[in-house]
Amino acid sequence: MVSLNPASLLSGQGLDVNSLVSQLLSQQSGQLTEWQNEQTTLQTQAGLIKSINDDLNNLESAVNALSDPLGALTAQTATSSNPSVLTARASIAAAAGNHTVVVNTLATQGLIYADSVAGGTNASILSNGQSSGDLQLQIGGSGGTTADIQIIAGSNDTLSTLASSINTQSAANDWGITASVVSDVNGARLSIVSHDTGTPGGITVTSNPTSLNFAAPVGGTNASVTIDGVPYQYTTNTIPEGAIPGVAIDLAASAPGTTVQLTVGPDVQQATNAINAFVSAYNKVIADINQQYAVDPATDSQGPLGPDSALRGLQSSLLADVTYSMSDNGGLVNLASLGINMNDDGTLTVGTTSDGQTLSQVLNSNPSAFLNFFQNTTSTGFADNFHSDLTRLTDSINGVLNVDLAQNKIQQQDVADNINNFERQLTAQQQQMIQQFSLVNASLQSYPLLLQQVTETLATMDSGSTNSSSAHPIKTSGL
Repeated sequence: MVSLNPASLLSGQGLDVNSLVSQLLSQQSGQLTEWQNEQTTLQTQAGLIKSINDDLNNLESAVNALSDPLGALTAQTATSSNPSVLTARASIAAAAGNHTVVVNTLATQGLIYADSVAGGTNASILSNGQSSGDLQLQIGGSGGTTADIQIIAGSNDTLSTLASSINTQSAANDWGITASVVSDVNGARLSIVSHDTGTPGGITVTSNPTSLNFAAPVGGTNASVTIDGVPYQYTTNTIPEGAIPGVAIDLAASAPGTTVQLTVGPDVQQATNAINAFVSAYNKVIADINQQYAVDPATDSQGPLGPDSALRGLQSSLLADVTYSMSDNGGLVNLASLGINMNDDGTLTVGTTSDGQTLSQVLNSNPSAFLNFFQNTTSTGFADNFHSDLTRLTDSINGVLNVDLAQNKIQQQDVADNINNFERQLTAQQQQMIQQFSLVNASLQSYPLLLQQVTETLATMDSGSTNSSSAHPIKTSGL
């Protein structure tokens, strides 16, 4: 209620128009405050919905990793009993099993080198004063490449210039060799090494018009291995998938008398990492949902999304997915049978089974049933089912939280429109009231002057009346 002081108003001070209008309008701002509070609540809810939706998308990625037929659960690993001799890599095509490998020799690069040259790197290597000659190399055996290197006096007839010339021509002709000048206490010599290993990298000198004396070729031999009793040769030290289907072997050292055990089986580390990632992502979603239903003792109220029915529906759907169970399957029928147990609040813990087995032990004891629980050819596995549901729940248009966000956006826009319309109305009303009260204020401010004028006029009129009585006295004689 707005109160005015009449004495102050009639003193000529008038009205504080802006203050008066503000007081009058503030009495109408209750609805505006309600809308502003509603807008704040909607914005808070939108932020929480988006956060939970992001968590849900992360959960979808984690579940996809479990349902992917080329993912972590189908990954295989090959373990060497002697990594200093060999290591191996297994693809999903590899079958579990044990193999024996003996590395007799490694594949080597071909190498030729000349004896030290008297006179150092700047002496001519052409024989008997010749002005030119052709040095010819055979690379890769009789069926390989012939490298014809023309040597010209004053151009490339020294060790350093010849090495440079060979490298230039090798690059241009794809010979796959590199020449260099090496030195020791005996002097400098030319060395030529092939890029390839095995017989393709073998190098021999077939024509030598120079004074260089080349030693017998070195290297250019194949790798020799025995796998499960069968001898093999390879031109490189990487044995491709074939000798052991789905397994590639990398040779590190020769060990002719040493048998290396190679064990192929499920990649337990990848699988457990993927499952732990799923549990973590699932728990994040459930914990965030639970937080909205927790009652704050200070306010005796739930979180901002407590009344949201969409969130309750999402919670029910996730709990149904995570308690999924199948029949038979070697006893691996639900998460608990794998050692993944549900807590009272709906979250999960990776622990042990009822008989004390860990997740890794369950996987190692029955890898086929373990995989079949999560994914199978009929798409009825735990991850298959969960993936299908999450695809629906996270749909960019029809997903439960995306629909919720869209509705929230519409509500926010409606409230914003109400606020804007109301503020425009208040602004128009404010202008009108300022105009009206300004006119009243002008009258009130002129009141003292008007009162003075009236007083003076009355005084003048009163004085005139007195003078008239003196000039014409009333006669009383005869009464």
